[in-house]
Amino acid sequence: MAVKVNLYLDDRKIETGEKAPVKLRLYISRTDIRHYHTNRYLTFSQFEESYLATKPKKAFKELKIELDSIAVKANNIITKMDGVFILAKFEKEMFGAHHSSTDAVANYQGYIDELIRNGRAGTADSYRLSLKSLLAFAGKDKKPATNLPFDSITVDFLNKYEKWMAKEEKSKTTVGIYLRSLRAIFNKAIEEGNIVADIYPFKKYKIPTGQNIKKALDKLELKTLYTAELERGSPKEKARDFWFFSYQCNGMNFRDIAELKYKDINRKSISFLRHKTLYTTKDKPKPIIVPLTESIKAIIERYGTKPVLPENYVFPILEKSMDETKKLRVNQNFIRFVNQHIQKLAKDLELDTDISTYYARHTFTTSAIRNGAKMELIQESLGHRSLNTTQNYWAGFEDDVKQEIADKLMDFS
Repeated sequence: MAVKVNLYLDDRKIETGEKAPVKLRLYISRTDIRHYHTNRYLTFSQFEESYLATKPKKAFKELKIELDSIAVKANNIITKMDGVFILAKFEKEMFGAHHSSTDAVANYQGYIDELIRNGRAGTADSYRLSLKSLLAFAGKDKKPATNLPFDSITVDFLNKYEKWMAKEEKSKTTVGIYLRSLRAIFNKAIEEGNIVADIYPFKKYKIPTGQNIKKALDKLELKTLYTAELERGSPKEKARDFWFFSYQCNGMNFRDIAELKYKDINRKSISFLRHKTLYTTKDKPKPIIVPLTESIKAIIERYGTKPVLPENYVFPILEKSMDETKKLRVNQNFIRFVNQHIQKLAKDLELDTDISTYYARHTFTTSAIRNGAKMELIQESLGHRSLNTTQNYWAGFEDDVKQEIADKLMDFS
């Protein structure tokens, strides 16, 4: 069977009317079909009016010439091979050494670009860190590697990477995060036909799961933190106020605090969607409802932006003009500010100086359970899609917290 090429629009996961990637499809055999990004994005109408049109309109002639030239280049490379097709040679001549579809680096970068275009800068940053770590390991004592062929990522490679990360004093949690990203890149490459499933290493290699112990403040620590006398308008007061805002709002993530708009607030409650899950489920996200208490109102009144308009952000953290990458950076800076000053305050009060924004979510959970809340209510309050997620979340808490709650079962006073 002769090797053939054509272009197509990969609109499987794109809403009608949105732009989708134009891809080059390479037919090597009936069981070996490869797909390559061309770094061009068109709507179906644009693709139909240009590449698929025999006689395109004037407005689409240049676009048709551009797309046709991609297929022509591919065919010319194949023709020069004179019947002896070599995939690696084709990919190198067609895309260059670092753009091979069988190279994990190119697949990582392609997906990172896709995430950024879809407004998922936080997830893109996570994949970027994963790739950076893997390339550092592949290069080891030399400079970081610049390419990483999929077939070089074997079970042995992954075991050695795990040991190397341990020597670098990286936690199993971090290793798990990075390798789950790699696994997703493998799955995507297999789905798109870039690599064969036979080289998939995760059937035999098990990704480690870290023991992320969740810590929470007890009642006395909460009271000490909340009632401490602080200078009005000081950074420590602001950090404490936003920490307690998160705690009172079902452990609201700080990105969700930054994204809050006045339209999310009514007379009795705050209703919001978790930014973290907006792009990770095909189902319609379920809003989290937070009762609007007097102390929550006071923080909004103290720090809220003016004027109070439905589309305005409640707090002056983000701006409407920011793109997703800028929002991510600004939000990370705000979290850093809160952590820095809440830790200083905790040290002043002789509390656990490791306290951070994460403690607010963990403390909300333990406080709710201490007060008799059912696991199903905790699930709804935290915005978990499944009860298993909530139960796994609870499993990570310190044993003394669980012991305290168990001891209360027989406290009839």
